[in-house]
Amino acid sequence: MSVTHTEVTDDDAEACRQILQILALIGDKWSILVIGHLSDRTLRFGELHRAVTGISQRMLTRTLRQLERDGLVTRTVHPSVPPHVDYALTELGATLLDSVVRLGEWAAAHRHEIDGNRRRYDAAHPA
Repeated sequence: MSVTHTEVTDDDAEACRQILQILALIGDKWSILVIGHLSDRTLRFGELHRAVTGISQRMLTRTLRQLERDGLVTRTVHPSVPPHVDYALTELGATLLDSVVRLGEWAAAHRHEIDGNRRRYDAAHPA
């Protein structure tokens, strides 16, 4: 019996679940902003917190931990008082930069069109 497009194996379902988890992380606005700010150089936590406007310390910590867990960011603790902690993109994390930049360019190029579509939709479908 041949496998058709309607037959999904457990392996296919697991692969899909994993891909969706990764896309959810990468699609998160905080992850995108952190990756973008780390594209040029290594930053300390406080520098990142100031650079990523609107993020709480707790959310930045959670975002950095998840990016570190996935191997996209490294965390280096330097022995000093107080401890000096640096964050940097890994080689894997750097491979995301082209995609993130292209996505940002697409959003910038189409933001007026999308804004107009939203206004027309909202006018036709009042809440």
